[in-house]
Amino acid sequence: MDRTNFNEWYNDVIEKADLSDKRYPIKGMNVWKPYGWKAMRQIDDLIRMEMEDTDHGEVNFPLLIPQTEFAKEGDHIKGFDAEVYWVTKGGVNELDVPLLLRPTSETAMYPMFNLWIRSHNDLPLKTFQIVNVFRYETKMTKSFIRVREIHFFEAHTAHANLEDAERQIAEDLEILSRFAKKLCIPYLVLKRPEWDKFAGAYYTLGIDCLMPDGKTMQLGSIHQYRTNFSVPYDIKYEDDHGEHQYVHQTTYGMAERLLGAIIGVHGDDNGIILPPEIAPYQMVIVPILVKGKKENVIGESELLKKELRDIGYRVHLDTRDMRPGAKYYDWELKGVPLRIELGPRDVADNKVVLVRRDTKEKSFVPRADLRDFIDQSLKDIADNLLERASEKLNAAITEIDVIDEGVDKDNILKMHWCGEEDCATEVETFLELTILGTPPENMERIGECEKTGEPGDEKGDDETDLDGDGKGGGGGMGPCVYCGKPTETVIYASKVY
Repeated sequence: MDRTNFNEWYNDVIEKADLSDKRYPIKGMNVWKPYGWKAMRQIDDLIRMEMEDTDHGEVNFPLLIPQTEFAKEGDHIKGFDAEVYWVTKGGVNELDVPLLLRPTSETAMYPMFNLWIRSHNDLPLKTFQIVNVFRYETKMTKSFIRVREIHFFEAHTAHANLEDAERQIAEDLEILSRFAKKLCIPYLVLKRPEWDKFAGAYYTLGIDCLMPDGKTMQLGSIHQYRTNFSVPYDIKYEDDHGEHQYVHQTTYGMAERLLGAIIGVHGDDNGIILPPEIAPYQMVIVPILVKGKKENVIGESELLKKELRDIGYRVHLDTRDMRPGAKYYDWELKGVPLRIELGPRDVADNKVVLVRRDTKEKSFVPRADLRDFIDQSLKDIADNLLERASEKLNAAITEIDVIDEGVDKDNILKMHWCGEEDCATEVETFLELTILGTPPENMERIGECEKTGEPGDEKGDDETDLDGDGKGGGGGMGPCVYCGKPTETVIYASKVY
């Protein structure tokens, strides 16, 4: 498989790695195959652990939303109007109130928040769910990246005041930092421009990663709502002075695009490479069978599988009637981090052969040292995947002072901007790129990259070296890339999915 044609490679590898089947007779509603679903469930488990560790309660809301509730927040319904699937009949009867399949869950949850929240003792309310949402996507669909039925994580919180809601967003960014490190995905967090924020939000932070074709892909988003939803849904609490106040709200959402990003960011010509934290199998045991010694090798392989599973590793023993080379090819294609080979000589010598998927490095490991060696190898694989991806992201960011025909449109462009929408529109039109947004105040990069420190390292502009060019992340004062007006505001633009 040739990864230089990323679009073709991506579609090919998803089918060959047995992750998803797009032949279901509704466009954009694909069938998860067992191996792909195992990977997605590993991702779900990681985010579920983060939510529970930060005192979010898991809920599960109904799929259908009444039109009457959906229509309460005007900007929200306008933002989703063209993407909604409607249910207008129950059996043969027309429904008095049309229902819709949730495109997201604000309008399903907030009538219940109105019932659940009564006093300041009920706050903060921190909930999350992992469900499917539905959006009528009219563009070309692509597995995990652009689909109509979306596997979706969403956290919804309510707070007594704006200050506490802002603390929640800071916590969301810390969660993102830990979570993305386990996925080995470096990222940008950028405040979306006003014309591109989530429908109904006060502001939106987009979470973007770099794909191999130079485009960025939004992995998720964090939204500050202030009281934009609590007012129309009348979500109030009684404060300690006996007065009723509207709550402030936030949301945090990510989708199955996370798996698409992992496939794209880490893959190579031999297939996908899965980070150890989310791989359905962290290692596969391939017995090398020789006539007359098969039973012994199979028996030792079964014992090794049990030993490793008892430790807590996710292990698969491949006993298919195939040549070892065909098995190697298959498991490389599927991205299993480690391959363990065990043949008659290895059994006699009380050792195994261990092969890393990311580097193809082969090691001969005594059985007595195997656990420590595996632990270190899995850590080294994760570190290597993150470092390689971080280097690519840093290398793709180019700072420009003017827009002209010489600008490399295949990079992520960083430039000064005066703040006027007209200038941004002209920049987008001329460059044929999309404005991603501006760095949140005092934060240029939050994802881990070699030049920018550890995840969650929210350095100020004077400290952050975003591009590794020694200039610092904020860029200081500079001329707007279009009109030339002096400004300190920096924006990023790229081709996008």
